[in-house]
Amino acid sequence: MLLKTLSTTIRNSFLSILFLLISFQIKTYAQDPHFSQFFASPLTLNPAFAGKFDGDVRAGVNFRNQWSSINNAYRTVTAAVDMPILTNTIDPRDKLGIGVMGYSDRTANGAANFNYASFTAAFHKGLDEFGYHQIGLGLQGTYANMVINTSKLQFEDQLTTLGFTNVTSENFSNSTLKNHYFDMSAGLLYTGSSTEKDNYYFGISAYHLNSPKQNFTDGDYYIKPRYTFHGGTYFPVGEITTLHLSALHSIQSGAHETVAGGALQFALNDEFNAVNPTNFYAGGFVRFGDAIIPYIGLDYSGFRLGLSYDVTTSQAKTISNSRGGIELSLIYIFRNNNKGYLPCPKF
Repeated sequence: MLLKTLSTTIRNSFLSILFLLISFQIKTYAQDPHFSQFFASPLTLNPAFAGKFDGDVRAGVNFRNQWSSINNAYRTVTAAVDMPILTNTIDPRDKLGIGVMGYSDRTANGAANFNYASFTAAFHKGLDEFGYHQIGLGLQGTYANMVINTSKLQFEDQLTTLGFTNVTSENFSNSTLKNHYFDMSAGLLYTGSSTEKDNYYFGISAYHLNSPKQNFTDGDYYIKPRYTFHGGTYFPVGEITTLHLSALHSIQSGAHETVAGGALQFALNDEFNAVNPTNFYAGGFVRFGDAIIPYIGLDYSGFRLGLSYDVTTSQAKTISNSRGGIELSLIYIFRNNNKGYLPCPKF
């Protein structure tokens, strides 16, 4: 019994340290925190999405809990609000948008905390007389704050037959390690529609353009730029059904990921063409080489709720006990029933 308890303690502590180290590598050399429902987190996908929607105000929340069986290995939360501005001043074929976003990424049960606050601005220029085709540029500035809680770290010299009960010889000048930096990002986006019932878009975004520096103890580390190529479309495939497709490919330092998939939208009432219809979504995505991601969603009274779960297919399923990551998204768009809106990407 004692050996089993000790084995479990060693395993959980080792995995916590492992994921903490992986997290540092991810932040410094590889991938940023990411969402499987990337289409439901527009300001982390491309700054040019600020204000680009068919409404007056958009507010969204995203939550992801990955590999919770291993001391809550990764937990990410974002909250964002964006809107078009000066709508009565600029050309109605153009759009100027702004947005604010905060997000938090916690690793290894809170041992490492990464917090960010961003401001985004984007301008979209109409390319035809109706504004159905636009090209946009977005810029984003981010303040980042990182904290390492050393009291939650465990080391080999603490290990005894009773668990990690010894005092470590590791010496930290403070109980927490802190670092902060300012970050710049940008994005380009093209959107087009042939009717009021369809839309397609293509974009490229670049985060960490200034390669900000991190420094906790010894040595400086620079965050490499992350480049994302993405696109999507929706179009009707029946009287009450619409097909949504989207994909992305991201590159950061030596890491990359490709995600693609889609969902069918089913109208649940007679308001298929209304401002705030009720719709149900069912579909799935694939993160190639890593996970299969079933997805369901619901539109109701201006809200869209999305639920997905990463079914891990890579070797990571061994250490995660085949548990992937659950993800929730909630977006609310305020619309004026008396106003007309240009077709825009929908998430």
